[in-house]
Amino acid sequence: MTHAAASTAAPALRLERARGRAEVGFRFADGATRLERLYQEGQAKIRLPKPYGEEAPTAVLINTAGGIAGGDHIAYAARFGAGTRAVVTSQAAERVYRSSQTDGGRDGVIETRLEIGAGARAEWLPQETILFDRARLSRSLDIEMAADASLLAVESIVFGRTAMGEEVESCRLVDRWRVRRGGRLVFADALRLEGAAREILAGSATGAGARAVATVLWIDAGVEARVDDVRAVLATASGEAGASSFDGMLVARLAAADATVLRADLVRLLLHIREAELPRVWSC
Repeated sequence: MTHAAASTAAPALRLERARGRAEVGFRFADGATRLERLYQEGQAKIRLPKPYGEEAPTAVLINTAGGIAGGDHIAYAARFGAGTRAVVTSQAAERVYRSSQTDGGRDGVIETRLEIGAGARAEWLPQETILFDRARLSRSLDIEMAADASLLAVESIVFGRTAMGEEVESCRLVDRWRVRRGGRLVFADALRLEGAAREILAGSATGAGARAVATVLWIDAGVEARVDDVRAVLATASGEAGASSFDGMLVARLAAADATVLRADLVRLLLHIREAELPRVWSC
């Protein structure tokens, strides 16, 4: 009689992954922008600080998990009803930690959807996303906006905190933007960086040694006439920066060898575009 040998191999350890979804909606009523919908579950939360003076209502996104690890999934959504003016930002920089074998080497996922109604003025102003060594992130930003709506959107990525001596030797980043205006796709942007991050970013066409990068998208009536003064602001940047304008949109790209430099350049540009202070959480 033969007997099957019992396996002595330990079962693979799979850690519990974080999940979160948060949604906010605004409507215009009685001459002002007001909250219409607030939904939150899991690690994703939203806070609505009281606006003062001429401040637009602001929704502050919070990831209570303290960051994104491999296999985590967080989804945000915001609806700006017709005629509204509002800002969505984040409490702090988002951190994306290393993906290990215990989580199957999976990507962390962040999905964001914005819906902007007729005549609405929407701002998507999250703070930086910081990637740590061996981080894996798949991020998407999908925006549907009315033909006469306006948008100011920014995303910035930091490859390790230089002040802490951190080095990102390897990572995986997939970052995708899709913007539809009046039902027509007007902006599509995709970045994929995988493998030896330092070597890739060292190339003259891929960062020239940048450790922090940002994209700013501004869609508004008459924005093409503003490209020269935006370029004038970017000419004072300590890092590398440039802007172009087409089809009712203005796109600015910024890069720097240090996250602090990039943030200073980005803040200067956003203050110029907004003609107002940034959300208070940016100064906390």
